[in-house]
Amino acid sequence: MKQYTEMNIKQLYRGVVVPMVTPVTEDMKLDKEAVARIAQSFVDNGIHPLLMGTTGEGQSVSSVDAIELIETVAKVAKGKVTIYVALTGTVVADQYKSMAPYIAAGADVLVATLPSYYALTDEQMYRYYTDMADACPVPFMLYNITLTTHMSIPVDIVKRLAYHPNIVGIKDSENNDERMKQIMDFAAEREDFVYFCGCAANSAIALERGAVGIVPSGGNYIPDLYNKLYAMATAGLHEKALEIQQQTNTICQVYQKGFTLGDSLAALKYMLELKNVCTAQMLPPLTSLSAGQKELIRERIAQLT
Repeated sequence: MKQYTEMNIKQLYRGVVVPMVTPVTEDMKLDKEAVARIAQSFVDNGIHPLLMGTTGEGQSVSSVDAIELIETVAKVAKGKVTIYVALTGTVVADQYKSMAPYIAAGADVLVATLPSYYALTDEQMYRYYTDMADACPVPFMLYNITLTTHMSIPVDIVKRLAYHPNIVGIKDSENNDERMKQIMDFAAEREDFVYFCGCAANSAIALERGAVGIVPSGGNYIPDLYNKLYAMATAGLHEKALEIQQQTNTICQVYQKGFTLGDSLAALKYMLELKNVCTAQMLPPLTSLSAGQKELIRERIAQLT
């Protein structure tokens, strides 16, 4: 078992975890008012934020803005939700340096992707995560996202890492049904390792199979709907959960269909701008949508009603 013996890890880490967008002003400054608005919507819906993940343009957020982002969310959260913070990038030494200030700012759990420049061997992945978890003063999670790292953490490596005393789970965004089944079957036999489904379209089925949580980017736009999906699934109302899943999938297609990953994130921010949540400004190297793309988004939203 892990060092967190006072409570079952599956009770500590569960629910809807939304990879929060990072709002910035047109002059590229962190928009703390917008951060607070989004954070409050999460707290109101019992949703836990994941800061500076893929949806949050984590690799493009400056170290100064990262601290202000975490502090702003923590001030709103007031301990009511768990704050997950992603460690991304290719300079591993910087990831180590980020741990202490992120935790001091309010991070409850650190979540790390694989450094994505070099193709890593299985043992290099194992060593990377083992060393990171050894150094991390708070609970630590694996973050598997092949779309950005172009690598997949092998199932057998995930299982080996699950025995580390400070690794409490995995956020897996790989759309692979057999992989999901293998890891969830393994996690089901343990009280000290959790599985979060990061492929939002699979949320309902993952929860039915035993996932403890989901990580949908669309939760920035429809937090209440994902909260309802989770509630239905965990209550055993799987048909209802699947109905809500279809609704969320349709809405998410507004910003995902036909777009690259970067443009889909810009489209999501534009949808939030239309709701007066934050601006649609993106951090370089990503760019905001063209006028034609914005018109397409408006048309798709109109078709939802």
